[in-house]
Amino acid sequence: MNYFDFFGLPHKLNLDLKDLESRFYALSKQWHPDRFARANAEQRRISEDATATLNDGYRTLRDPIARAEYLLKEHGLTGGEQKIPPELLEEVFELNMALVEIETSRPELEQASRKFVAMREEIDRELETEFAAYDVNQDKAVLEKVRSILNRRKYIRNLVRQVEQALSTGRVQAVEH
Repeated sequence: MNYFDFFGLPHKLNLDLKDLESRFYALSKQWHPDRFARANAEQRRISEDATATLNDGYRTLRDPIARAEYLLKEHGLTGGEQKIPPELLEEVFELNMALVEIETSRPELEQASRKFVAMREEIDRELETEFAAYDVNQDKAVLEKVRSILNRRKYIRNLVRQVEQALSTGRVQAVEH
């Protein structure tokens, strides 16, 4: 059973998080292993499996990015393009140069950090739009677009993390391409 079905939720990219939380607590009470302490071994195993699914599902569904990746996987749309998106090639090159020269390039790193955070925020807004579009008609073409956007977001997230690490620790670590 997939997470959406386990929680009794529609297979959508936008979810009511309060509703998800309420369902989580209700299902937690229903399947808690303590309720099955005196049950037979099979019933205890079912309770433990349900609790594991409940916890994993809640962790996945409450995070919009993890939820989108899960739904993509459910539709067989995992992987995809693994190259650096073309619009980021120059950015990655410049960032690696700045990381190599960290002693003299702190202002450039700070500027790169602001730029990458802004790019991630723009991507998140784009994802919100595509999530809404998918929820209206459940079009697989929209999921393909979401997958592409998530790929770009993954690279941006890595760039943000690399720059923040360099700024906080002063340690140079080149961004992988």
